[in-house]
Formats: sequence, structure tokens, C-alpha cells
Amino acid sequence: QVRLVESGGGSVQAGGTLTLSCSASGSRFTRMGWFRQAPGKEREGVAVIYSGGGITYYSDFVKGRFTISRDNAKNTLYLQMNSLKPEDTAMYYCAARDTTGSLDTWSNPASYPYWGQGTQVTVSS
Repeated sequence: QVRLVESGGGSVQAGGTLTLSCSASGSRFTRMGWFRQAPGKEREGVAVIYSGGGITYYSDFVKGRFTISRDNAKNTLYLQMNSLKPEDTAMYYCAARDTTGSLDTWSNPASYPYWGQGTQVTVSS
């Protein structure tokens, strides 16, 4: 049974830092990503990492501020978030798939069969 459990969310002031974690079990995940969804908005891809060479991709709105990583031994995914902005406020979700899939779908929520329950991140100005 696949299980993804996020943790690490919270409330911070603008400019602050948070690190999210996603503990994964039940499969070997070739591709794991972070998504976020703010109230009234669609779910959007934040970052993705592939298991093979650790290749990563980021959405433009987080490049240079967020870093995605994974510890394969612990089967845990991380998202280091620096220089947080109020517009980063959202529910953050961990997503995974056990095949590589097409690279151009990494930010498409529909391409991930497995999801966590989410962890809330709130950034105040």
C-alpha cells in the first residue's frame, strides 16, 4: 500500500525558511514532486526530482529559492524553502509515481497517481 505523509509546514514571516518532508512507503518511486494549491487556485507544480541521476526541475516562481532533494535510503522527499513570500502561502502536497513518465508532464498533477494529504504553509508579510 502506497503511503505519502508530509510534515514541516507552518507559519513564518516573509523572508523566512521552512523545510517540508514527505515520508514515502509502499513502492519505489521514480519521480517525486511537490505541488501547492492556494484557495481558489489550481494545483501547481513546484519542483520534481527523479531517482536516477537526481535530475531536478523547478517552476520559475521558486527557482533560486526552493531546493528539492530526496534521501533514497530513508525514502524521504524534502523541500527546502528559503526567502519565503506571502504568495507562497498554500497547501503543499507530495506526489509520486513509480515510472519516469514524460519529462514535459512533471508539473501536471494528473501524471501522478499517488498523493499525500498536504501540509499548510502560511507566509505573513
